[in-house]
Amino acid sequence: MRPERIPVLCGPDAKHGTAEKISDILSQTIGIDISKASLDCHAYPAGAERQFANNARGHKALIACLRQWPIERIAYEATATYHRALEAALADWPCVKLNPERARRFAQATGMLAKTDRIDAMLLARMAATLQLPIRPARSMQQAQMAELINAGDGLVRDRAPLKIREKNLTVALLKRQCRQRREQNERNIEVLDAEITGLIAADAALTRRHQILTSIAGVGTLTANQLIATMPELGNLANKQAPSLAGLAPITRQSGQWKGKSFIRGGRADVRQAPYMAALVAARFNPDLKAKYQQLVTAGKPARIAITAVMRKLVVIANALLKADRCWQHSAA
Repeated sequence: MRPERIPVLCGPDAKHGTAEKISDILSQTIGIDISKASLDCHAYPAGAERQFANNARGHKALIACLRQWPIERIAYEATATYHRALEAALADWPCVKLNPERARRFAQATGMLAKTDRIDAMLLARMAATLQLPIRPARSMQQAQMAELINAGDGLVRDRAPLKIREKNLTVALLKRQCRQRREQNERNIEVLDAEITGLIAADAALTRRHQILTSIAGVGTLTANQLIATMPELGNLANKQAPSLAGLAPITRQSGQWKGKSFIRGGRADVRQAPYMAALVAARFNPDLKAKYQQLVTAGKPARIAITAVMRKLVVIANALLKADRCWQHSAA
């Protein structure tokens, strides 16, 4: 089935004049609403629209159209697996990947209650243009594969403890044997996934270097480094305050008039926020700089969980700074 044509994104447009004339004057922000079968695109402020198929042929047609415009941003939502192929095709373009909940709240703030693919594409373009959302590097194909493997491995690890408990409580020999076989298969699958992740890193020089830098930080092990590499490709390209905010580790201030509430962490990426926890526990004991930070907070009367959160935040800041400088961590001089 050929993609439906709406007022064209490039070429003559009876309503808006020609796209070529507009593109000579204004840079365009493109909003793309992604579904399994199609891509609804909207150019802002030109207002031109077009629909493409969400497949390799459609991606090529979209890129050919985009080349006729000066593009400032291309905004789209994270949509499970449906956006991944498009994201790879647009690797060299200035893309902004948006949280669907945040995009929906922007629509509500504008008073737009209707929801269609065309409207969503228009709102994504307006949101990216109005808020001047930062352009950050997308995950490479290897990083996307790593993230999927890590997610699968986490599921296997969660299954490990229940299998052990179940095997211990069973009394029928047949059931006990089957449960043991499942547990052993689970362990083998975890080892295979770990080996696959190691192979992906070893096959890419850039990922190998990032892994080397991250694991040089006292307290950061292979699992934490893998998670940061896979789920936070922006590390090394962020300002110091942006890194913990993106990881969901920056304290959120709550204040109104004379009232001042307790600050807390929220938002960001949940998988990134969880990754440095074990690393922070180790760093609070064996990393001289972070150990001093932890003890300083505890001595000042801060609860242990607050002190550990501060260490987690500091770990992300250090990782970002080291990756930006392309150097490994070194112990501070005594």
